[in-house]
Amino acid sequence: MSQISIRGLALGAASTCREMSSSSSSFRKVTHCIFDMDGLLLDTERLYTEVTQSIAEPYGKTYTWEIKQTIMGLQRDEAAEAIVAALELPLTPAEYVQISTERINRVMEECQLMPGAERLVRHLHQHQIPIALATSSGADSVEVKTKNHRELFELFGHKVMGSSDAEVKEGKPAPDIFLVAASRFPDQPDPTQCLVFEDAPNGVTAAIAAGMQAVMVPDPHIEEDQRKHATVVLRSLEDFRPEEFGLPAFS
Repeated sequence: MSQISIRGLALGAASTCREMSSSSSSFRKVTHCIFDMDGLLLDTERLYTEVTQSIAEPYGKTYTWEIKQTIMGLQRDEAAEAIVAALELPLTPAEYVQISTERINRVMEECQLMPGAERLVRHLHQHQIPIALATSSGADSVEVKTKNHRELFELFGHKVMGSSDAEVKEGKPAPDIFLVAASRFPDQPDPTQCLVFEDAPNGVTAAIAAGMQAVMVPDPHIEEDQRKHATVVLRSLEDFRPEEFGLPAFS
């Protein structure tokens, strides 16, 4: 996909934040689904926070939620640069990446699935709804984090891993990763036919900028005004009602 085509999609695909009580008449029917991974399918955000704090603590720094929320969804190198700057660490971004990667690889193998994740992915696959993974993590990181859940993640038709995919020129909140993911479905659907599942404000912004609808399952710390661009906001993937978007209902 050319950079021109990525930038050429309208950024104004307006969507209103919908809570669980919303009417399905507010939603467009979709045919394809794209999933973020960290904090949505896998309970990794807590582990990322612990690793980052372990690096910051010897320098007397605290990795606060205010800092964390600004980097959620960023690609690895962008996140490292932002963390080093925000915490004023005496490290280069490259040094931070090396240290954090070693520690993350030790703890991420044990990460668990988020509530409702397996049920939803298996349901969509069973009903032959095309699904893709679009994560800012790199290929090596995805391999580590999905080690104990490989059978489930093999159900995705394809995976776009932003930190190691040359076609993803800019990370979230830019729309690149979702547009690339849509372009790699065999039938190359229009972005308006795709539904994105996200947990982070940067990811929701990226999805809406791509012209897609966005189901948001935010961390409880995320403020109301950071949820307002999502098409619908859920407490958990367990609360998702596929039929609201023209998808097969759970039996």
